Amino acid sequence: MIVSETRPATPVTAASPLSAPAWTLEQIEALFNLPFNDLLYRAQQVHRANFDANTVQLSTLLSIKTGGCPEDCGYCPQAARHHTGVESQSVLPIDEVLAAAKAAKDKGATRFCMGAAWRGPKQKDLDPVLDMVKAVKALGLETCATLGMLRDGQAEQLRDAGLDYYNHNLDTSPEFYGEIVSTRDYTDRLDTLGRVRNAGINVCCGGIVGMGESRRERAGLVLQLANMTPPPESVPINNLVQVEGTPLHGTEKLDPFEFVRSIAVARITMPKSYVRLSAGRQELGDGVQALCFLAGANSIFYGDKLLTTGNPEAEQDEALLKRLGMHTA
Repeated sequence: MIVSETRPATPVTAASPLSAPAWTLEQIEALFNLPFNDLLYRAQQVHRANFDANTVQLSTLLSIKTGGCPEDCGYCPQAARHHTGVESQSVLPIDEVLAAAKAAKDKGATRFCMGAAWRGPKQKDLDPVLDMVKAVKALGLETCATLGMLRDGQAEQLRDAGLDYYNHNLDTSPEFYGEIVSTRDYTDRLDTLGRVRNAGINVCCGGIVGMGESRRERAGLVLQLANMTPPPESVPINNLVQVEGTPLHGTEKLDPFEFVRSIAVARITMPKSYVRLSAGRQELGDGVQALCFLAGANSIFYGDKLLTTGNPEAEQDEALLKRLGMHTA
């Protein structure tokens, strides 16, 4: 089955970041169902048509405000209602954030993402973040933030401070979403993405696989992402990190080849987006990560921690990329 990788470009609106679908669920499911080698071959062709297949972009993520989140996301150790041992901490002082950003740049990262465990920032929360964005931007790094849901006018403030990317993941498909989160609905997420896009900030939006969803529901997540107009510039694909004390702890682990399939389908349906290996890389190992690069992943989160969960150390990543003959952007 041949599926076109071309799609129209249509302006996004705040209320509805989706246009008339360029992809159908059936088409995306058909990609997932391809023989593994055929899927990877096709994804590699799409990847090479749009990117240098041996280049990886490096991003670093820092938790600037940890724990105490009022949401009930079933995967998240920072939810106050989950007993995971993560203590609530106040916003980091700007000098600590700048020190982390400088260290990330020295290790080769080109983008620095700041994450805060909020349902959404109040103005008093946002003000220090705006100063952080300005200061990190002045270091010559691309800036990214993930702060939860944004209200009217907040995306514009972040833009004016110099924010390059805003991360707000859809997590999963609309059909499976209610199994994971009950404290906000899918429309809330889409509304925030619309505000970000309309403010002129690049969108970073992906999801988590391995939460007990079916392959059809994984296809449903890709459907939502690929049919945004335009698709997110950055698409983080997370492999569920199971943390004791969260509702999803004990979920049957996803077959690693299914994770690679998810990367390949994301690449085919979003040919010009950066597809990022995010949380859960430790569990994948070097061999599966290499397959993910073959499938079209061209960005990784780089450093020893992602918010509150572990991540391969920088030296380990450097060694893997060297073994694969790959280089950084």
